[in-house]
Amino acid sequence: MYDLLLKNGFVYLNGRFIKKNIGVTDGKIAYIGNEEVKAAKVVDVYQRKVLPGLIDPHVHFDLFCGTIPSRDDFYYGSKSAAYGGITTIVDFLDPSRNAEELKESYYERLKKAEKCNVDYHFHACIREPNGNLEEYILMMKTLGINTVKLFTTYSETHRRTYDRDIKKLLALSRKYRFLVLAHIENDEMINHDESLTYQDLAEARPSEAETSEALKLCKFAKQTKGYLYMVHCSSGNTLQKICEKYYNILGKNIFIESCPQYFVFNKDKLKGKQGYLYTFAPPLRSEEERKLLIKNIEYVNTIGTDHCAFNIEDKETHTYLKGMPLGVGGIESSFQIMYEMFGDQIINKMSKNIAKIERFAGKGEIKVGNFADFVILSGATHEVGKPHGAVNYSIYEHIKVNTTIESTMIRGEFVLYKGKFIPHKGQIINCGKGVSE
Repeated sequence: MYDLLLKNGFVYLNGRFIKKNIGVTDGKIAYIGNEEVKAAKVVDVYQRKVLPGLIDPHVHFDLFCGTIPSRDDFYYGSKSAAYGGITTIVDFLDPSRNAEELKESYYERLKKAEKCNVDYHFHACIREPNGNLEEYILMMKTLGINTVKLFTTYSETHRRTYDRDIKKLLALSRKYRFLVLAHIENDEMINHDESLTYQDLAEARPSEAETSEALKLCKFAKQTKGYLYMVHCSSGNTLQKICEKYYNILGKNIFIESCPQYFVFNKDKLKGKQGYLYTFAPPLRSEEERKLLIKNIEYVNTIGTDHCAFNIEDKETHTYLKGMPLGVGGIESSFQIMYEMFGDQIINKMSKNIAKIERFAGKGEIKVGNFADFVILSGATHEVGKPHGAVNYSIYEHIKVNTTIESTMIRGEFVLYKGKFIPHKGQIINCGKGVSE
């Protein structure tokens, strides 16, 4: 007898929906089939689509942004995630310069994440390294982390990593099989003039800054045969040029992440009366670049949100870019927005692909032996509303979607059931040790 049976659902298996029943035991998938089987609890998901639990590889909960922290902490951010069908999130450790700082950063962040309602993992984050890089990577691996993020910009806040160390990290990534994540903008092309307002954001951080730096780092990845993951690709022009020059190693040594905001909006939003609500970095691009990003969606490996949410009043009090908290929310509506635009092809980009890249054992697919992480969809049409986290607005409000996330399940337990949130104790995923093995 199984602990739980989901019956009569259309289950996403090998790229298509098939009517199957799913048996769950001890938080894992124990059965997929059409036979009559017994279970202690039966949930009829008649005519509903059943997807693997979604993964957001790029969130910033409880992040201090120089003036204020992002408003969604791990509790409220993960509550919002559950409403969005996200069963696993990957947050970032505070930037560190050496192995000892990395270790301290890990345990500080781990304490904050104890109240997370969904499963969670961390990316290491490096800045102005002043120690032995190999020791840094060995510490990272000891902590069960296979990814390290760096910035090619933000020299003004001492977060930048320079080319010499980027090359070293990429070379080490081949030796130790980890991924170098990069926020890619050419620091020298960014305008820090203190008289610039939020309306000038797209010009202050031009798309050329992203494109030129992306091509440079892709060249480094090819030279070192290392593993590069470009976070939040904002411009279709950047993506197309990477495809043209590095097509043969895309999905092998180079991986591309983008975010819903870059597919939905263009930089004209910044010119409106409430343009401050659309401020984040890299910024929105031209309509031509947005359309080009959509055209090349097949070359985007993963979708993250870069969720870093603030309230309206946090932003409206800042006319000038200096001091403006850059970031928006989106974790709750990301899947519905992207599914509306791209249909089934977006599912793997928000589940299987991420689990494979991050090496999350038991995640990302519905198959026997994997964790019982599911999203149950209905076909109810509605408008995106205010999020269920701690923030009071979403840039996606009032967008019409034809899919409703009815329920979300993590390890065989509902964290969202027919629209009602059920607090849940998320678990840390440590790659190479602990729960993911």
